Amino acid sequence: MGQVNQMKNNVPLLSVKGIYKSFGQNAVLKGINLSVGPGDVLALIGGNGAGKSTLMKIIMGIYQQDKGDIEISGETVNLSKPAIALSHGIYMVPQEPMLFPNMTVEENVIIGFNEKRSDLHKRLLNTMDEIGWHLDLSRKASSLSIAEQQLVEILRGLLRNSRLLILDEPTSALTFDEVKSLFKSINDLKQKGIGIIYITHRLSEVFEIATHVSILRDGVVTLNGPVSDFNRDMLVKGLLPPNMECTDEKECARRKSIDYNGLEPVLVLDDFSGYGFSNISLKVYPGEILGVAGVVGASRTEIAATIFGRDKVLGGKVYLQDKDITGLSTPKVLETGINYVPEDRHLHGLFKIRDIAENTTTALLSRNLMGKLFVNKKYEQSETQKYVDDFRIKVTGQDQLIGSLSGGNQQKVVFARSLTTLPKLVILDEPTRGIDAAARGDMYKIIEKLRNEGVAVMLISSDMEEIVELSDRAVTVYQGRINGEFFKDDINQDKLMAAAFGVA
Repeated sequence: MGQVNQMKNNVPLLSVKGIYKSFGQNAVLKGINLSVGPGDVLALIGGNGAGKSTLMKIIMGIYQQDKGDIEISGETVNLSKPAIALSHGIYMVPQEPMLFPNMTVEENVIIGFNEKRSDLHKRLLNTMDEIGWHLDLSRKASSLSIAEQQLVEILRGLLRNSRLLILDEPTSALTFDEVKSLFKSINDLKQKGIGIIYITHRLSEVFEIATHVSILRDGVVTLNGPVSDFNRDMLVKGLLPPNMECTDEKECARRKSIDYNGLEPVLVLDDFSGYGFSNISLKVYPGEILGVAGVVGASRTEIAATIFGRDKVLGGKVYLQDKDITGLSTPKVLETGINYVPEDRHLHGLFKIRDIAENTTTALLSRNLMGKLFVNKKYEQSETQKYVDDFRIKVTGQDQLIGSLSGGNQQKVVFARSLTTLPKLVILDEPTRGIDAAARGDMYKIIEKLRNEGVAVMLISSDMEEIVELSDRAVTVYQGRINGEFFKDDINQDKLMAAAFGVA
């Protein structure tokens, strides 16, 4: 009843007023004003380092603001620790899943509750049933894919009946059906008067699910209001720095068509088979971006990992410029001229307690480019600075720990490391997952530059818009097999989606 009265009185569930936050001399938030009403979905978008994560941590009681007030249902509160935020009905679903690997799905979801286990089990089953998600609750979290981990995190929030739910890039690793289920759930929550802060880089989602939108840039809200007041171009322009030459992603990604006549492929897979996939035959050419589309679970990542020597080859051949590299170890594959940007940067891509310079240049150690006995610091610093400048990585210095960077900047460092070896072929597995619009534009330019320099690029992505915008040619993987190939003029979302779901 209180929620109903609150909706009638139009009192915001959450108001942040004049929020300031600095770390040393670095001012991160500079007077933020935002509000979320009952049934509102506020889409919050902004570039790397804009302050989104800092603001959310203040709302969750992880950080304390230097100045400003936070109001919950019209009353000023002191969110001095996460437990207090949770007691006020605020729950944040993190961008990167934070599960206990040795616990089951059910144990991960219900941890922290004081209710009877049997009652919690029933509520969990009902919640999953309502949104159409089907997970084996007895599975260990360590066996889950990234998409499944994300579902568990979302279930944690839904089971807590949050009045204010913060979703940080919730669809970045979900399939199309899972996204539809999530949106249905969000609409149900809206009808119940629950407010949602929806952090996303996918502008199409803003217009599909949000009621309001705010753009955060350099610690300041530069655009705010009902979604109906804006169009996509206005949002893109508001997100990018004022001096950007191009404010339209499709214009930035425009390329000439490739003439394949007489071209010799860089990579050839011949009847290639491994765990989860079989009989894969494809070619990747120099100066080509080959898009590899498919739903989560189609075994796209397994194909990439097996090429890169992480998994065992079960059949067929891999050739790099006519050289048989089938079954080589990862260090040997690196030496031949292939590098790989993994999907899960935290599991496979980062040395979290090492600095930016070390994370950028570690791939060079095996090639004796950094000194045989001692690290050549001068070379390390010059290589790192080149990529920091070219990739516009926001850092305080090369000695900054990689774990302290925003997700987008971490991904740029992982990307930079893959290029230090001067590869002939780069495999990019979901390279912009969890990346904001401005960083995504940077990534697209980097990928385009690689293509123009003659590097072959194998782009694995669940984002069909990304495949359409970047690919010169695309293939779809369905249940571990290639079931479609599309050239530039025929690459569109409808065809890719149909093939990815096996209905083409």
